[in-house]
Amino acid sequence: MSNVRTSPLSRRGLLAAGGAVGLGAVLAACGDGDGKSSASGQGAEKSGPWSFKDDRGQTAEAGSVPKNIVAFIGVAAALHDYGIEVKGVFGPTKTSDGKADVQAGDIDISKVELLGNVWGEFNVEKYAGLAPDLLVTAMWEKDALWYVPDQSKDKILELAPSVALWAAETTVPKAIQRHEDLAASLGADVKSQQVTDAKAAFEKAAARLRAAAKARPEIKVMIGSASQDLFYVSLAKMSADTLYFQELGVKFVEPKVNSAGFFEELSWENVDTYDADIIMMDNRSSALQPDALTSRPTWVRLPAVKAGQVIPRTTEPIYSYDKCAPILDALAEAIEKAKKVS
Repeated sequence: MSNVRTSPLSRRGLLAAGGAVGLGAVLAACGDGDGKSSASGQGAEKSGPWSFKDDRGQTAEAGSVPKNIVAFIGVAAALHDYGIEVKGVFGPTKTSDGKADVQAGDIDISKVELLGNVWGEFNVEKYAGLAPDLLVTAMWEKDALWYVPDQSKDKILELAPSVALWAAETTVPKAIQRHEDLAASLGADVKSQQVTDAKAAFEKAAARLRAAAKARPEIKVMIGSASQDLFYVSLAKMSADTLYFQELGVKFVEPKVNSAGFFEELSWENVDTYDADIIMMDNRSSALQPDALTSRPTWVRLPAVKAGQVIPRTTEPIYSYDKCAPILDALAEAIEKAKKVS
């Protein structure tokens, strides 16, 4: 694992494979770049030039508002919630049984072209065939385009303008705002009843989580991700979701992170290193899920596991109010109902 600690690309690969739970530093102002466009975002058809300044500080430009959009599946799902549809997607879209991956949100995956379903897979020929106007993806490390393979990145970026939005080095509200900025630039009506209702639900859920954390300060949460050989415990302040939960008052286990600073790798023999009342487990299809861990004695002996206080963690949230509100509500409910077992 030494290469994981020293190589940014290896670290990105490990995160994609489900071993880590987040990359990025705590930067209070990240994700606040302005999205600028000739489109006002009120849902009407727009004409004339289009531009958008992304979180790399780069400005994507086109002669008109892009229509043939290709996006990382999680970003595509967020745009879908604002009424913006894409032609193609890449990243975890289908599970092994052909069903929609959790990162697909409400997208009908039968209606989009899938360019690559796993890390390192991106069909450049199919991408070119879509005549793309815009490529959109997430960014976990500065200037690194999520699920865009380094070996074909130059060819891919030659074909259309690109936009990258922070998935780390930000918090949930800031990330949602940036996805909304992009959707508005593409013609979404961000003042619609559906969007405003979803925002109100998000704000209500945030208030509920803040109240739950304040009422139950004794409850400690551990952020876990399981692989065949290792159990990863992540540092809350390094990811957009858990940093935000921490800002709302949730208490987290603080692991002795490795040299990269993001998580600690534990052998399964040492999975009981930290006491926790609730365990949030990486819900991505690339990570082992709790029902696959029942044969591991050290796992089933954990107090939180014995108490049934293990909940899914949406490690790569879909950054829309609609999808993030239930995440806050679920954690609030878990804290409200939790028994102190650590």
